Amino acid sequence: MKEIFPSGVTAKFKNMNKKKLLLILFASILLITAIVSMIACVASRKNSTAKNEYHQAAHAIIKSSCSATLYPDLCFSTISTLPNAAISKVRNTRDVIGLSLNVTKESVTKAYLKINRISSGLKKLTPREKIAFGDCFELLNQTIVQINKVARKLHSYPSLKKSIAEHAEEFKILLSAALTNQETCIDGFSSYEVDKKVRQLFLADERYVYRLCSNALALIKHMTDTDMVNSKEEQHSSSSDRKLEEDNGIEWPKWMSTKDRRLLQARSLTPHVIVAADGSGNYKTVTEAVNAAPSRSTSRYIIKIKAGVYRETLEVPNSKTNIMFFGDGSSKTIITYNKNVVDGSTTFNSATVAAVGDGFLARDLTFQNSAGPSKHQAVALRVGSDKSAFYRCSFIAFQDTLYVHTLRQFYVKCVIIGTIDFIFGNGAVVIQDSNIHARRPNPKQKNMLTAQGRTDPNENTGIVIQNCRIGATKDLEEVKSSFPTYLGRPWKLYSRTIVMQTYISDIIHPAGWYEWDGNFALDTLTYREYQNTGEGANTANRVNWKGFKVMTSASEARPYTAENFIAGSSWLPSTGFPYSLGL
Repeated sequence: MKEIFPSGVTAKFKNMNKKKLLLILFASILLITAIVSMIACVASRKNSTAKNEYHQAAHAIIKSSCSATLYPDLCFSTISTLPNAAISKVRNTRDVIGLSLNVTKESVTKAYLKINRISSGLKKLTPREKIAFGDCFELLNQTIVQINKVARKLHSYPSLKKSIAEHAEEFKILLSAALTNQETCIDGFSSYEVDKKVRQLFLADERYVYRLCSNALALIKHMTDTDMVNSKEEQHSSSSDRKLEEDNGIEWPKWMSTKDRRLLQARSLTPHVIVAADGSGNYKTVTEAVNAAPSRSTSRYIIKIKAGVYRETLEVPNSKTNIMFFGDGSSKTIITYNKNVVDGSTTFNSATVAAVGDGFLARDLTFQNSAGPSKHQAVALRVGSDKSAFYRCSFIAFQDTLYVHTLRQFYVKCVIIGTIDFIFGNGAVVIQDSNIHARRPNPKQKNMLTAQGRTDPNENTGIVIQNCRIGATKDLEEVKSSFPTYLGRPWKLYSRTIVMQTYISDIIHPAGWYEWDGNFALDTLTYREYQNTGEGANTANRVNWKGFKVMTSASEARPYTAENFIAGSSWLPSTGFPYSLGL
């Protein structure tokens, strides 16, 4: 076919077409890119808006939750400034609590490291200061353990195995212990001016940890209180659902299994090991037997301590759980030592025996500190063991005999003897059917049965004395007019002590209670009396403090029974000891 256009013109036309095609293609790419960019920009704006809206919602949840704490600004600032990845998970108060626990644990670790640097850097530490630093390390380690327990329990909350109320009590008692640990660390540097100067180096850090623990406690209390109000299970539960467990006429909280309850009341037991000072057992000292016991045992491990006087100090540490001491009788098996503050110990470290591992039980033996009335604080037994119980035991010393340091404790058919503040600490404690006797102190001293150490209104701690007998040893009875004796005084701001259904002899001063330091804590303490008898029970001339009250109804007293105050129905049956859950 003959070409219509010359060959040169055809080539030129083809080149022009290629250029147009390239231009069209390039324009199309630009257009598509612009459209994609516009879409991406719109999507980005939408995502950014959504993220901002979500973060605002998360911050609102945090702010609302933190409003229930004693230190709301600290609560909000420490949580809201966490990385976005953490904040993005906040959907409710439980998520806020989880973040609060993480922040608190991190701060405890930092405080531990700082105190370690301080103790290593100071060249002229006294023996007492070295002990006090050791106390702080132990207490901070315990705090980490307690926070981890709360975090694990929170992960499975709520559980069908436990009521919300039972969950709440466990959460609160663990965080109350964490709070108390910080106070105890600081108190270890309080006796002398030189100690107080050392304390200033880390006081701010301990106070910071304390406030974080307080905030976590308040968050949990607010959440569980709200859940109980909203829960049909809790609303419709009644006392008939909570049957009491009785043995030999004594009622026991249900957290003590039937097996443990029988162990504590059995006429004879088959121990795992025997301690005998004369060499006839497996070990000559109680310390050796405890060291050889299995760690983290979930079953009861019984250490029989034969009649004898054992002069030693020992600790049942965190790792030694479910240990039981079984003596030949409180007048026959005696563990005694004489550590005290005057000779260079801290109060915390002065204990002849310290029971820390959870589930500790003891029956038929005496814990004693023989330091004497001039040695100030000298502890016979310190307890930081949750769900611990003592049956037919004696605790004998002068000042600070029984240190009910932290967590849930139960005492029944025991004898407690001392002078100043001889039942003290910040556990949740019920003492039933026991003899509490003041003894003769040094000249010009006054006797105080209790010095309770509650520092935060959200703590579920206190000392309850129920169905006991309050009197005096023979040496005090003869000179009682020279040594006024009181039911207690407020060691800390929210001190809480209840004496109910108890015989009170005339050894107790008509005022009943005594101040700690002027007006300190008189408005914020909780001191109660209910249905007491005896010459010392007359309340006509009792103190007129805002925090003191004589209860007149069972409904007022019922919250302080073993069932309610230490969740006794869930664990006391397992001890095998006799107990009473109600009034």
